[in-house]
Order: sequence, then structure tokens, then C-alpha cells
Amino acid sequence: MATTNSAMSLAALALLLLLRVGGARDPARPNFVIIMADDLGIGDLGCYGNSTLRTPSVDRLAREGVKLTQHLAAAPLCTPSRAAFLTGRYAVRSGMASHNRVGVFMFTASSGGLPPSEVTFAQRLRERGYRTGLVGKWHLGVSCHHRDDFCHHPQRHGFESFHGFPLTNLRDCIPGSGSVFNSARRWLVVQRPASYEELTQRLTREAVGFLERHSHVPFLLFLSFLHVHTAHFAAPKFAGRSRHGVYGDAVEELDWSVGQILDALDRLGLANDTLVYFTSDHGAHVEEVSEEGEMHGGSNGIYKGGKATNWEGGIRVPGVVRFPRELGRGLELAEPTSHMDIFPTVLALAGAELPADRIIDGRDLMPLLRGTRMWSEHEFLFHYCNAYLNAVRWRPQDGSALWKVFYFTPNFDPGTNGCFSSHVCFCFGTHITRHDPPLLFDLTRDPGERRSLTPESEPRYHAVLAAVGEAVAAHTRTLDPAVPQQLSLSNLVWKPWLQL
Repeated sequence: MATTNSAMSLAALALLLLLRVGGARDPARPNFVIIMADDLGIGDLGCYGNSTLRTPSVDRLAREGVKLTQHLAAAPLCTPSRAAFLTGRYAVRSGMASHNRVGVFMFTASSGGLPPSEVTFAQRLRERGYRTGLVGKWHLGVSCHHRDDFCHHPQRHGFESFHGFPLTNLRDCIPGSGSVFNSARRWLVVQRPASYEELTQRLTREAVGFLERHSHVPFLLFLSFLHVHTAHFAAPKFAGRSRHGVYGDAVEELDWSVGQILDALDRLGLANDTLVYFTSDHGAHVEEVSEEGEMHGGSNGIYKGGKATNWEGGIRVPGVVRFPRELGRGLELAEPTSHMDIFPTVLALAGAELPADRIIDGRDLMPLLRGTRMWSEHEFLFHYCNAYLNAVRWRPQDGSALWKVFYFTPNFDPGTNGCFSSHVCFCFGTHITRHDPPLLFDLTRDPGERRSLTPESEPRYHAVLAAVGEAVAAHTRTLDPAVPQQLSLSNLVWKPWLQL
């Protein structure tokens, strides 16, 4: 009998090991559905106060989970924001922040991109037996030296499958939608074809299919929308239905897609054990206007500025987290949180170790979300305009204020809230105004950043600037000035031998 029991125990152990190696579901490890919109403003969603656009699916997430009201993009442009999001590190640490005028990749045939040495949350989870997939936009490079080396490709960064766009959506990609390049079109290569017919429907089907194929194993799905970046598009069932033209149509189609994902999780019995996170890569693009004069940008609510700026309108983004088995319903959290926090949060829940050989700037969100911690671990957050330190946020642990210091600000076109003459705001030269002493705001009293403080209006003025200055000096000492610059002009330029 003892021999039989021993044999049965060995068989059971072997079966357990086989299941674990094969990636079978471990009830203790949650699934992850990470959803990122593109250029969506915080003022575009019903759960953040919009009353004219229909967003019932994202609103449902907020009702059933936690809404973050001070959630911050790690950068106000697509490429650096997404690099920081995936790695939990400021984009300057990986060389994914530009020192020149162009702050994002414009061509698939550029040689820059997310370095192979960087670690993404997808990579760490795949090492832990998760099935990982990216559906939608990447925008972090493709190849380095040859068109088929794919050194920056999503599948080199932990995504087992990739179905989507390696670059981004541009008005130039759809005939008749205008150009973002204006006079520069004479020397730029516009990459076509790109098929937008039923695009969101197709991406949604692929995302739902991923859930269905991997419902029996731990998984991470990153659904990265092209909506609502221009050029705008929508399936016939959504076109012309919203109260805000083609932009509103795109928002409402995006929300429909989110609903399809939530319905699939319900149908597959996965909702309780799946953390769903929804955000936008940065604020809405306030300068987007069609050639006919129709506004194609979104709403950043009460906040100043938009995409490409570190005014709150450029970096304060939607942030909704639903995880039914561990988090309460209908909660609201006003503490500073960052895109970079998703990296350590996902790793901790999956039982994966943080990389020990590099600085991780994000912080695990779960203590805040569970209510076991009352204050954000981000006492300071550093806001970069491309590779230039633009502003610093300070949340003293006593909660007495929420300070924000600006070292320079963009020069808006006269009488406007943006840089319409250049399509986006830039980060240096004649495009900005430097401030010495820096501008100081208290966001608790002035979230719209309308009135900068002075020594006369704020007794703590000099003490705040001194504390922030010390934090900047300490942060700067952690940066590697020798990191290869992925967005250098030589890496940005179109290279015919890299064209796919």
C-alpha cells in the first residue's frame, strides 16, 4: 500500500508540474486586459463628466472598479509615453525621448526603437508562463540594421502574438483627410496602403479571439487602439451617429469595442479573476482641425493645454481599474498615479520579480487601490517634454498641497490654448518661454493652472522651489547620459533598406 501511495503521489506531482509548465491556470494569478486609447481626452468620457458622448462601457468599468482622478501619462507624446508605460521607467532612461523637434517615430523604416535591453511587463509575464498578445498600435520601432532583424518588434519585447499597426495613424494615411506635414510633404515618404475599412471591428474580433483561445491559461492582452488619433474613421454603424462629428463617432466606436471585451470576459467566466485597466496614452490633441475647419481633437475637461504639453491637459488622463475579486466598486482615488505604475503592479500580481539591474520609476498600485495605503508613493513626479525636464510635481506626505513647478512653458498661439501654427507644441528654442524663477502652481486650489504663485501670494514659495530643486538634482544623478538616443535624427530618418 505504501508503494502504491508513493506512486500516486509522484504521479500527482508530475501532473502538477506538467500543468504548470504548460501554463495551466493558477487561480492565484490573475489575468490582465490592458486597454489604451490614443489621444483620448479625460473630458471625453461620461465617468469623467462628459454628458454629450456615449461611453457606457468605460463608464461601466468605473462603476465596477476604481476611477483614478489624478492619473498621469509618463510623457505627453505617443512614443515616449508608450515606452515608459511598458517598462515602468521614464523614457529618457531608455533613450526613447528626443533631443530634437520630432518626438515620435514617423516611419516604420526608421532604425530607432525600444532597445532590446529594456524589459517590458509582457516579457516578465511571459517568463512566468502567461500567454501574451498585443492587438493594435505599437509605435516603438521595428528593425535596427536590416528589414528582417525586427530588433524592436513587439515579439522581441515579450508579446507572443502581435496583430496591428507597427507605427501610428496619420491623416496622410487616408486620401482626402489632409496632411500633418504641410510643406514638408515634398520630401517625406507617406506610407501606404493602410486599410481602415471596419478596422476597429477587425481589431476587436482579434482581441476577443485572443481571450477565447487562452481562456484556460493565465494571459495578458494589451489592446492598443488607433482611435482617436487622426485620421478619424468609424464603421458605418457608428459614422454620423455622435453629437461631435467624426471625432465623437470614433470615441463611441472605441467604447463599443471595450464593451465587447467586457462581454467576452463575462461569457468566458473570467471577469472576477481579470484585472482590466483602461487609459489613454496622453491628453487630447487640441490643435487637430480638419481642412474644412472641423475640430478633430477631444476634450481635456477643465485642464489647460493638450497633447505634447505638460500642462495638465496633456498628461492627466483617464485611469480606470476593475478587479472584482480584490477591489471595491465605484471607488475614486485622487492621489497622483502614473502610467509607469502598471509595470510593477502587473508584475507583483503575477508573482514576477522586478528587474534588479535598473531603476524602476513606477510603484505598485495595489496598496492604494485596496485602501491599505493612503498616500501615493510618488512624492515627486518628473514631467519631460521630449528629453527636456519641463515640470515637476510634488505631493508632500502631509497632503497639505499639490505643487507643480514649470521650468519652461510652450508658446501658445495668441488667444488660443495650443500651438496651431506648428500643429503641436515643441520643447525648445523660440517655441518656449523659460522661467527663472520657475512658475509655481498649487493644483489643489488651481487645477486649471491659471494663476502662478508668487512669494507674496504663497508663504511657502521659496521652500517649495528649494525642495523641488533638490529632488531634481537627485533625479538627474540617476540618469545615464551615455544611453543611446533612439530618436536621434540618424535613427528617425527614413531608410529604404528597412522599409517593410
